[in-house]
Amino acid sequence: MVVAGTPKRIACTAPTRHLGVSVRSRAHALPITCAGLPSPSSSSASVVSLSHTQSATPVRHFDKHLTGKKSIYFLDVNPLCFNGSRPCMKSFAYWVGLFFSKVSHRDPVIAVLDGEGGNEFRRHLLPSYKADRQSNNGSSDGWLSRVEPQIVQILQSCNAPVVKVKGFEADDVVATLTDQALEYGYRVMIGSPDKDFKQLISNDVQIAMPVPELRRWCFYKIEHYIKQYGCDPTSDLSLRCFMGDDVDGVPGIQKLVPSFGRKTAIKLLKKHGSLENLLNAASVRIIGRDYAQDALTKYADYLRRNYQVLSLRRDASIQLEENWLCERDSSNDSLVLSKFVQKLSQGRDVVRR
Repeated sequence: MVVAGTPKRIACTAPTRHLGVSVRSRAHALPITCAGLPSPSSSSASVVSLSHTQSATPVRHFDKHLTGKKSIYFLDVNPLCFNGSRPCMKSFAYWVGLFFSKVSHRDPVIAVLDGEGGNEFRRHLLPSYKADRQSNNGSSDGWLSRVEPQIVQILQSCNAPVVKVKGFEADDVVATLTDQALEYGYRVMIGSPDKDFKQLISNDVQIAMPVPELRRWCFYKIEHYIKQYGCDPTSDLSLRCFMGDDVDGVPGIQKLVPSFGRKTAIKLLKKHGSLENLLNAASVRIIGRDYAQDALTKYADYLRRNYQVLSLRRDASIQLEENWLCERDSSNDSLVLSKFVQKLSQGRDVVRR
């Protein structure tokens, strides 16, 4: 593990137990508000680099007085660098500034980037995984790698550590760190538009989603999930194995059995609890109508492969640092982000495709 430039923190009141390796150096910290930042529609962080083989609620601060638990925030950075499908650093500045000022405030924030080769594990299982995205947005990946130093510098100046793990997507790193944070008694908020994180939702894990139409972050909680899907979030991964994910190139069962839809999947999962329980039951007895029975027996391996591809990994080689759990010094946020947007408007220090 390499730690470069640990951000300044305020009076750390994190648990005294040691959570990771010692911190090697500290970066000078500096001030916040999101004032002056245009919306994306208008015209040096702690970098850990590791080598390794439906409606939602407008955000408000976590209700710590109700739970007695401290909160930690994970920010999925890569999707915030786009306005729709178009690379846009103003979008990054807008959503990060809004996240700091309206969502996390002074609670600890850990920003997470995709590691090099992060897609390879899933692409080996399913060659179509993100293949369309790769062909259509291949130049976007290069653009992201070129602007990454600027992203890291901005987050460093705002005192948020930035982590990425070689061979792992950001989703997997967030899932790994979320498990560790829960083990140490924290509540977790994940800032991301990625629906993959819904499989992590619980009473202690929520998602903050950027909603461009409303120009704000909105909470997505366990009650929103149940209202939207009619089942518990523990069934989310199993449900998505049936439904697939067209955006990520994961085909659903409807591609093979058009009559097997969401209602059928939810009904069966409510009764059996999980995909594996359902497949095991279908292998020894009749569990539904002929079309469902045939699909579950004939395409069991297909569904299990989807499960492997869609499941967030929890084995990234990273450990929470005790230093990351301290209160974040937010005093520099407004100045840093405003100056950055000003440079973008003037066309300075902008990496173009």
